[in-house]
Amino acid sequence: MEHNPFPAGLALPREAHSFALFIFGATGDLTRKKLMPALFSLFAKGHISRFRIVGFARRPWTREEFQTQTAGMIHRPEFASFGGELKKAFLDCLDYISSPFEDPRGYEEIRRQARGLSDRLYYLSSPPSSYIDIIENLGRAGLGEENGGRARIIVEKPIGHNLAEARVINEALARRFDESQIFRIDHYLGKETVQNIMLLRFGNGLFEPVWNNRYVRQVQISVAEKIGVEGRGNYYESAGALRDMVQNHLFQLLCLTAMEPPNDLDPDSIRSEKVKILKSLRPMSRRDTSHVTIRGQYSAGYMDGKATPGYLEEPGVAPDSRTETFVALKLFLDTWRWSGVPFLIRTGKRLSRRVSEIAVQFKEPPLRLFSRSGHQADRNTLIIRIQPDEGITLNMNAKIPGYSTDSRPVNMNFAYGSAFGESPPEAYERLILDALLGDATLYTRRDEIEASWAFITRILEGWEESDARPYPYVPGSAGPEETKFLTQREGHRWRKL
Repeated sequence: MEHNPFPAGLALPREAHSFALFIFGATGDLTRKKLMPALFSLFAKGHISRFRIVGFARRPWTREEFQTQTAGMIHRPEFASFGGELKKAFLDCLDYISSPFEDPRGYEEIRRQARGLSDRLYYLSSPPSSYIDIIENLGRAGLGEENGGRARIIVEKPIGHNLAEARVINEALARRFDESQIFRIDHYLGKETVQNIMLLRFGNGLFEPVWNNRYVRQVQISVAEKIGVEGRGNYYESAGALRDMVQNHLFQLLCLTAMEPPNDLDPDSIRSEKVKILKSLRPMSRRDTSHVTIRGQYSAGYMDGKATPGYLEEPGVAPDSRTETFVALKLFLDTWRWSGVPFLIRTGKRLSRRVSEIAVQFKEPPLRLFSRSGHQADRNTLIIRIQPDEGITLNMNAKIPGYSTDSRPVNMNFAYGSAFGESPPEAYERLILDALLGDATLYTRRDEIEASWAFITRILEGWEESDARPYPYVPGSAGPEETKFLTQREGHRWRKL
């Protein structure tokens, strides 16, 4: 199906064509909320053409039922300007395979569905417990072989529950696919502001010279949510904030903030620098975890004037659960650039506001010239806002008009919406298109996943050994009061949420 909304003679910036995309777990929330809207948006913008999208799941849907369900998935306000004819053209490119993931007969249908199209992309949107079945069946059916056309596989997080499980999944992938065919997805890397971190650092002579321990006092990375587990208690019981957010999303932000400049923009050059950061994390013994980590669990309370249940009252949660809904870490990197600079990381649910940001706080000037007037100037901070209101803010001090030398903090702001006059594409749009085109820059490599899990697993083992309960915290707060203990020794303090 060909579609080009651009004027005649205007070349498309990036286009993938002649492919079949198979979504394993196509009846789940990820497909409904993210994948299908992203794929329709790519189609409407002219980035994909001549394709087939095939759902693969246990639910006994027909092709027509899958199309009807997808019509509901793309019935959104942001797509209201697109006509019914365009939506029908997209829906006509959909098909469905009803099969258990472990049944080889379902995989025989994949070859038929891909006939006449050069490339195949397998998207594992299923529960992680099904990954091995899917990978092995694809391999046995020869569907990982290229044979003149390209075959790629996208694997959603979480890849494993700990280091040992991550290695099992990676070994299965390596048996059936070449590493160049494997795309381990972290949707945070698809966010425009996250991609802009490298350009901010390495494309501006202003920042890179001061991006080191000589000038930087501390770095804080925060990902806060106002919502609770929202009916996902069963999943969260097996994950917790450390596995769900730190092992992937926050560590990606850490790597991009701290990495050395790559030699070039080749995907492996960039990913190799990120792996170096994970391997430079100061080793943490099990005993260390009580000093450099804080766990929290939200209690019952009120949010925006409404009563909210505590985590222990959520459906699917054990009444004596020790699963953390908040975690804060103090990390150090044993590198020449960052020696002695604390990286303070926190994430949690039922916090005071929804925000994802990186805050780089710089040291004071060597001479406190203006403090003699009795006013203490604030430290300069560069804030990279990932969501909401994507952009960058630089806090600086300026003289207050008048006869004194008193100063006041002021902001220099850059916002994507006002600077470029358009909203950036959704993360999954960018990532799916990259995978179709074979660009792995924003995907994680096997050694990166395992280096991350190696560090996180030591923390999990330390928590298990200590047998301590998470600290309770009030909904709408910044997390447990005990979080301040991570910053007091060096005289730091957390940014206000």
